Formats: sequence, C-alpha cells, structure tokens
Amino acid sequence: MNDPRAALEAIGQLPDAEIDIADAALQLGRVDAPDADWQAARERLSDLARDAVATAADVPRGDLSARAGALAGLIAGRHGYAGDTDSYDDPANANLIRVTERKLGLPVSLGILWLHAARAAGWAAHGVDFPGHFLIAIQGKTEKVVLDVFDGGTPLAAKDLRALIKRVEGQKAELRPAVLQPMGTREVLLRLQNNIKIRRLCDNQLTEALACAEDMLRIAPDYVALWRETALINQRLDRVAAALRCFERFLNLVPQGEAASRARSAMDDLRSRLN
Repeated sequence: MNDPRAALEAIGQLPDAEIDIADAALQLGRVDAPDADWQAARERLSDLARDAVATAADVPRGDLSARAGALAGLIAGRHGYAGDTDSYDDPANANLIRVTERKLGLPVSLGILWLHAARAAGWAAHGVDFPGHFLIAIQGKTEKVVLDVFDGGTPLAAKDLRALIKRVEGQKAELRPAVLQPMGTREVLLRLQNNIKIRRLCDNQLTEALACAEDMLRIAPDYVALWRETALINQRLDRVAAALRCFERFLNLVPQGEAASRARSAMDDLRSRLN
C-alpha cells in the first residue's frame, strides 16, 4: 500500500492477533520519516524472519532458554542490534526504519524486532508492560522467560525484575502481577509511538504531537485514553470543532464516570468559545 496512513487505518480494522507487528511499525516509521528507504527496511525485516526460521530448526523443542539464546545470537549477535545507550532520546530510536539502518533502538523498538523474529520462528512471545522499561517474554505452555532486549536479550529472574522495578519506581516498590501483564500487539505499537508523542509534547510541538496521536488512533480507533488526549491537544491548539469531535467520541466509549463529567465540562467551555 502506497499511502502509509491508509495502511494504518486498515490495520486499525484488524483483530489484534492478525496484525503484523513489524509491518505496522514500518508504516508508522514511514509517516514519521517519509524520505527514509522503507523498502530497504522491509528487506532487512524479511532477512531477519528468514534467519529466524532457519535458526528455529536447530533449537530443541519446548526449550525456552534455548529459544531465548537463539534469538539473542540471531538479533544481537548476527544482525548486530543493540540498545542505544549513548543517544537514548534520539527520535530515530523510535522509528523502525531508522532502527534497521542504525542497528540501534529503544527497548520497545528492539522488542518489535524480537517479536517479529520469534513469530517467524513459530514461537509464542509477547511484550511485557513493565513500568519504564519494555521487556518481552518467550512463552511456553506453563512457563515463560522474561528478557531485556535492550541489554541483548538478558534473561531476568524474579530478583532481577525486583531490582529493576526499584530502579524505576523507588526502593519501596515491589513486584506485582500487573507489571508483568502480557501486552497485545496494538499496545506494543502504541507504546512505541508514545515515545514520539511525549517528546513532542515536552518540546511544545503540539501540532506534531497531535499528528502522532491521530496516527495512533488509526491503528487503535477504540483506544479510549487517546481520544481524550487528542481532544485536549486540539483544545490547546484552539481547534474547537476538532476537540469537540474527539470528546464526543470519548463519551461514546465512556459515557459515565468522573472522566466523562470532566469531558462534558470541557465541551461546555469549548462551546462557549463558539458563541
């Protein structure tokens, strides 16, 4: 598909399980960097998938540790992908096209490559919604191995996860089930784009942040929090009609509760500007 935003809208209509995570991230990268060579990036993704299929043939059936090690050898070893510790906040780290060019990325952009390779190999894997540091898990029938892909795929035992959450949330923080919850494909893609959106908001690039939020809604049209956030950005830009439309969509999804009451109050304020 030539138009990446049309591709994103098509992705938005798919069930989560049918989304090709790497291709979806590639389309997001095309929007963010329209002059980048996305076809070359697609070839690199195809090469990684083919190598993953070949690698899987030599891994003992059901051995999660062997699967993790094989993926580390493939992605961090043979293909040379690594976490960007020197320029972590470089926007290129959140664009999959640039990640495949530079072989550097954020935890979540690297995680997408790992999930792409694992799925090509026929292995169950998912993102882990850990606070402040995206992880992945290789999933077996009754157990899983959690990996830090930013650190080359280092396996994390419970004590490592406990130390990590204390670094993120403070010394009083403890592991709890919610921080190890599996993430759906859409959630991983939204976490990727959220890096871009937050940086733009911090730089007061409201128009650019709005564009990013709108692209996120293309792949997740029923994601409630994004409709509210997009409404608020439109409100800050004094785009009254657009803000009202976004609040209305939010209220269609969340008609009751405190957040709905705040949305209605904001809408009353917006309508007063039209008088």
